[in-house]
Amino acid sequence: MMPRLLVATTVPSTLTAFLLPFAQHYRACGWRVDALTRDEPIDPETRAAFDHIWTLPWSRQPLNIAHFVGVPQRIRRIVECEQYDIVHVHTSVAAFVTRYALRGVRRCNGVCVIYTAHGFNFDRSVPWHAYLSFLALEKLASRWMDYQVVINRTDELAALRYRLAPRERVWYMPGIGIDLNRYAPDSTSEAEATAIRQSLGVASDAALVLMIAEFIPRKRHADALRAFARLQRQDVHLVLAGDGPLLEPMRRLAIDLGIADRTHFPGYRRDVPALLRAATVLVLPSQQEGLPRSIMEAMALGVPVIGSDIRGVRDLLAEGAGLLVPVGDIEGLAHAMRQIIDDRAAARAMAQCGQEQVKRYDLQRIFALHDQLYAAALSERHTLAPDTERRTADVSHIRQART
Repeated sequence: MMPRLLVATTVPSTLTAFLLPFAQHYRACGWRVDALTRDEPIDPETRAAFDHIWTLPWSRQPLNIAHFVGVPQRIRRIVECEQYDIVHVHTSVAAFVTRYALRGVRRCNGVCVIYTAHGFNFDRSVPWHAYLSFLALEKLASRWMDYQVVINRTDELAALRYRLAPRERVWYMPGIGIDLNRYAPDSTSEAEATAIRQSLGVASDAALVLMIAEFIPRKRHADALRAFARLQRQDVHLVLAGDGPLLEPMRRLAIDLGIADRTHFPGYRRDVPALLRAATVLVLPSQQEGLPRSIMEAMALGVPVIGSDIRGVRDLLAEGAGLLVPVGDIEGLAHAMRQIIDDRAAARAMAQCGQEQVKRYDLQRIFALHDQLYAAALSERHTLAPDTERRTADVSHIRQART
């Protein structure tokens, strides 16, 4: 009998954007891989990637009363009935509620609970009272898990400093990985990039500043718009790709700044490689990130990057792989844009450095690290669960998959 894995996320879009390769990888190894997420529409590709997707009526707010009435009992029933070996939780709400739900059954059922933090909420970018509240919630929930996974070095230090797990149970993994084959420079043709520019009305000789991010406050789209306005150049265009609640306010801001004719809002895009190939530079002025995927994608494709000087982004753009700007520094962001647009030789050298650095985040390497973690988890489950013959076979299988 092969291992059973349950992946929990707050919303289905997290499954779609980040976790499909993991479902496909472990199902190819013979595992049963299910998902647990909010009851929202789920696209066919995501449904096909998992054996089954369970949905729950939870909200995006961790302390919503609904999370403690009915939902925990249902999670427990699902885990007990399906006999999952590993429950791997991602994103803060799903992580807290699922860990809370399983707090009393982990040991007696032998299920191993793993939490990957995609950036702890107790980040220095939030007000002190929010910092302390989020930290208290994490410390409380840390008692209800077996392994803590972090995806940047700042969070690794925080997990150890606040003892969210014993040192040997804190696993650093460089993100959720990037498929370097899909984002190789030769995977997208120049013709596709040209078609993108034509569809946006951007001339072939114009510079294109690109930002790919959900329109939510922490991404700070307004900083990108204001910095772009300070360039005061007709030969440069700004493309803000994505969707979200702040999309219309940012459209209005572009009009107010007098840059609407050179600012483009193409919405949510599935052709990200082609969009990046069309770009002169990628910018991400966020105030809070875990390890931003858009930066890794740009680096892999040889596109220079400007990012805010925050956790995760520092990891990616270290050693000359990009330019770092303090959060909220509009003039500094505008200066960085000018620097890359006007000094193409330096920009190419930066991009080449980024292409070398991003190899550390190759998806195949992340698979191997997960294989090691899951092998440790299954070994531990073997010591807790009575079915010795089955658990020994499970551990043997994942070790074979890793090799």
